[in-house]
Amino acid sequence: MSIQVSPSPIPNSNVVSLTSMLDRDDYLTGLLNQVTATKTEGWLQDLREGAASWVRHSTIPTTREEEWRFTDLSSLRKVQFNVETGNYASLQFDILPEAANSRLVFVNGVYAPELSAVRDLPSGIVVSNLAGLPVVEQENVQQYLAQAEGAQEVFTALNTAGITDAAVVWVKKNVVVDTPIHLVFIAVAGEMATISQPRCLVVAESGSQVSLVEEYVAGKMPTPEDTYLTNAVTEVWIADNAQVSHTRVEREGTEAFHIGKTAIAQARDSRYTCHAITLGGKLSRHNLEILQTGEQTETTLNGLTMISGKQLADTHSAIALNYPHSTSKQLHKCIVGDRAHAVFNGKVLVPKRAQLTDAAQLNRNLLLSSKARVDTKPQLEITADNVKCAHGATVSQLEDDEIFYLQSRGIDENDARKLLINAFAAEIINQISVTSLREILLNTVNNLKSISLDS
Repeated sequence: MSIQVSPSPIPNSNVVSLTSMLDRDDYLTGLLNQVTATKTEGWLQDLREGAASWVRHSTIPTTREEEWRFTDLSSLRKVQFNVETGNYASLQFDILPEAANSRLVFVNGVYAPELSAVRDLPSGIVVSNLAGLPVVEQENVQQYLAQAEGAQEVFTALNTAGITDAAVVWVKKNVVVDTPIHLVFIAVAGEMATISQPRCLVVAESGSQVSLVEEYVAGKMPTPEDTYLTNAVTEVWIADNAQVSHTRVEREGTEAFHIGKTAIAQARDSRYTCHAITLGGKLSRHNLEILQTGEQTETTLNGLTMISGKQLADTHSAIALNYPHSTSKQLHKCIVGDRAHAVFNGKVLVPKRAQLTDAAQLNRNLLLSSKARVDTKPQLEITADNVKCAHGATVSQLEDDEIFYLQSRGIDENDARKLLINAFAAEIINQISVTSLREILLNTVNNLKSISLDS
């Protein structure tokens, strides 16, 4: 492969051992002790110990930090989370017909082979949990796992410190995979609040093509209203001329906390498309970070956040276009009802050497209630002088004249409002290539309580 992997940004545990003698954040240390209780061996344990040392001299972010000033984690700190494992063979979840034989399922971060189905895949693709890989392939994984930029971020390092297994998708050189790969991460609360840390690694070698569906859902037992924390990290490495289509769906329980990181490395002539759908969770945060490592890349980011009640959903994206002749298009939509609060912060970085870059970023927001709130901050940081870049944000409510027009065609006011809301969301959902998932999401949007008609 042509991807250049730099040394791991996680410091060696021996180097930071002196600075980690005193834990800076007792709450964070409690989480760390929970997720590191289970030990591994060899290189994986060394990786975990280095990350744990980093966590011990870190703190949970507060609103005093610029990147977290709209997302208050004080409610998270009030909950004591515990690692919960068990046999959940009877769990129910949506099975996508297109991916009936290409599905990995993890329950509370633990691989569930009885719920997974991996068979009849073409040669040249590996879809497995990390522990199930042969030793030789585990050594290949070692080159990429926890090597992405941003590994020092506190929740990312916490995830790395607790790795015992991971979902691995590896597509060999010039292999085209027509079947979508479905990665399902189910959270099930026990008698006490639960923490789980899903991990996913995707490597697309030169000339390959693959489609992924990454889904986070609440288990049906005991109830989807239980409190739990999902701290997820996904790393995607895309080599020269490779193509990855990625759909990420977050449908956590109504009292759940969800913190996710998606880190993408794009080599020369590669193409990456992401559809990020956020529907659930009491508090959710998704960090989407794109690092360009070669020229002429294409990046397309589509996002939809639809929340209600007192939900808070925060999307932070950063696209580092470090080389010339690249294209980046981003559209993120938020539908906010009741007293919910949506946050969007998008950065596009274009340094001087990234000439002839074409980048566009747009955040569109629809407020359904007078008490709904959105904080939006699209950003362009450009030092190159021969580029085409644009960004913008809009905040609006349903237009009275559009509602009146539909009423004049025999549609009552309530249905007219729902029709307009669904059309706003469908612009994103209809771009998802997996038909069954697209229909599930459209039905979910139709039934969501977030369609608040309070004007």
